[in-house]
Amino acid sequence: MAVQVFDGHNDLLLRLWRAGARREEIFLDIEGGAAAPVGHLDLPRMRAGGFAGGLFAIYVPSDFEGDPADFLKAMDNPPYDMPLPDPVPQDRAAAVALAQAGIFGWMERVSAGTFRTCRDVAQIRAAMGAGAIAGVLHIEGAEAIGPDLDALHLFHAAGLRSLGPVWSRPTVFGHGVPFRFPADPDTGEGLTQAGRALIRECAALRILVDVSHLNAQGFRDLMAVSDRPIVATHSNAWAVTPSARNLTDWQLDAIAESDGMVGLNFATVFLRPDGRDSPEMGWEPVMRHLDHLILRLGEGRVGLGSDFDGATVPRGIGDAAGLPRLFEAMRAHGYDEALIARLAHGNWLAALERVWGD
Repeated sequence: MAVQVFDGHNDLLLRLWRAGARREEIFLDIEGGAAAPVGHLDLPRMRAGGFAGGLFAIYVPSDFEGDPADFLKAMDNPPYDMPLPDPVPQDRAAAVALAQAGIFGWMERVSAGTFRTCRDVAQIRAAMGAGAIAGVLHIEGAEAIGPDLDALHLFHAAGLRSLGPVWSRPTVFGHGVPFRFPADPDTGEGLTQAGRALIRECAALRILVDVSHLNAQGFRDLMAVSDRPIVATHSNAWAVTPSARNLTDWQLDAIAESDGMVGLNFATVFLRPDGRDSPEMGWEPVMRHLDHLILRLGEGRVGLGSDFDGATVPRGIGDAAGLPRLFEAMRAHGYDEALIARLAHGNWLAALERVWGD
């Protein structure tokens, strides 16, 4: 039996939104992979790899000038310092976010209960125990929420239980880290006053706040405002890969002190010590990141945050069906079955209980 995985971050909703009318054949893999675009997640591959649940991100893409492929090409040739896209207007962001929230609800219906929307840990455990995929709604970049925060309550009613105030580009709530290598995350201003208010309202609603794309000052500002566990849903160790998107040791120590959590990001640009986007890599960098995260955070505060459907991942993983190969690499590295189970899902469920309550 495959190890069950609860994953901290994926971008399947973005992929399905972009697919338009083809989303059902992609999600259900009706054509057996023949008609589906290259991606990492669909129901058959999730089930094959033990992908039993996770945080499913609403993400509003930027309007890039030029070919997005040029962006990835530049990131495969370090050093790089990619300019951040312009802010996204709230009206456009709200329309896209609502559409993706609708797709999240549609996934439960079209899967005939194989995919379940979950709002608490008891529902996650019940879904996983029944062999269904436990989906939790997350927002990556809060552009769809205005400074009055009214939309936050709408999304919360729809199932939102996790939120990142920014995705790298600036919002009314704060500033994110650029895609820069080599660099550290101390890149400028942090949370705005509206951002601080957002953090406090999330705490009141027991919504997890994700620091993955916050810069160092934003991280400090969050520490000053919130007494909740600090969680990075999909970030790695800066000590191994000095990308601005990775977490420095002082940040990891602060997360440990808060009894928080970090999900290991599979994106090669944040795994490879050379910062390249190429999927051609072995397991050694992955294990170095896991070892360092466990060293700073302890065995109970590290999990997985794949970034499936949102990044280039190592060839050895490939997609959700390849997750068992990651666990084989962990075993070969010396991790025992109890630790693997904690990294795969146990630590995430415990962290969500600490954030959301029983």
